Amino acid sequence: MDKFEKIKLGISIGDFNGIGIEIILKTFSDKRMLDFCTPIIFGSAKLITNYKKNLNINVPFNGIRQIDNVVHGKVNILNLWKEDIELNLGKPTEMSGKLAFESLQSATNELAKGTIDVLVTAPINKDNIQSENFKFPGHTEYLESKLEGESLMILMTDSIRIGLITGHIPIAKVSESITPDLIKKKVAILYNTLVEDFAIPKPKIAILGLNPHCGDHGVIGNEDDEVIRPTISEIQNEGKLVYGPYAADSFFGSSNYKNFDGILAMYHDQGLAPFKTLSFGEGVNYTAGLSRLRTSPDHGTAYEIAGKGIANNNSFKEAVFTAIKVFKTREEYKSLTENTLKTNQRK
Repeated sequence: MDKFEKIKLGISIGDFNGIGIEIILKTFSDKRMLDFCTPIIFGSAKLITNYKKNLNINVPFNGIRQIDNVVHGKVNILNLWKEDIELNLGKPTEMSGKLAFESLQSATNELAKGTIDVLVTAPINKDNIQSENFKFPGHTEYLESKLEGESLMILMTDSIRIGLITGHIPIAKVSESITPDLIKKKVAILYNTLVEDFAIPKPKIAILGLNPHCGDHGVIGNEDDEVIRPTISEIQNEGKLVYGPYAADSFFGSSNYKNFDGILAMYHDQGLAPFKTLSFGEGVNYTAGLSRLRTSPDHGTAYEIAGKGIANNNSFKEAVFTAIKVFKTREEYKSLTENTLKTNQRK
């Protein structure tokens, strides 16, 4: 990317009957946002116009039919469909699921090709988006299938980063899914992203236990002593600063999380429940480990407030800023390591 060219930030609209388009419009109603990036909304100018009228939000935009028609300094809308779409705000519909996928699919294709630099996804409904082409439990798994690398879901703010050993799977399958290989793989992804995407040269990582009180020496379960603890020892022997397992019930309340650059929780709610308690509405969902960058807000479609004009866009705005910052940090890391390699080759 030319150093004078703004970052091209793709945006998928999510379920248009939720709050996705509202938080997008509110974010870019602040013209100063265009100083940091060039937004490209994958959707429809007609749909966005209808939404603007409904919410009485005035955000000028530039409608385009091809990605290479993007204009810097403007909010761009890449028109994916021409027909008028009926809004049923607050109600998930078959059409809102279908177009959520079309938006995501098109944005992901451009992300994979490098015609956009980063992707920010508005919330989808994991039920009505399901189809022959989308049989995934969420964005993370879909993106992993389309991009290079192996993914790690990280919920983050400036002061906390929580990754998940297991993601969107039923609780009944968590224990059997946690293996030494999976733990090592997720630690490696988190370690690399902390180094490459967040410029932390020697990150400290905490790993939470699976069972209450980390199993109490087998009284409440054996996984912590037989699987997790020995695996952590192996990783430590590689020179990584990885510690645990920590009992999850006291880890956050005691503020121990502040001593670490990254945390790995064993399952979805073990990590996300405390995260959202500490920072709901300000956090960002970052998909680490992939060849391209994607972020999203830390909330869902919020149908109950859709169309009322009261949705808070702070998390979406943070997702935009995080995508921009991580992109720049990763590019700088690549530049530094490439220069080091070239210097060593000349020697």
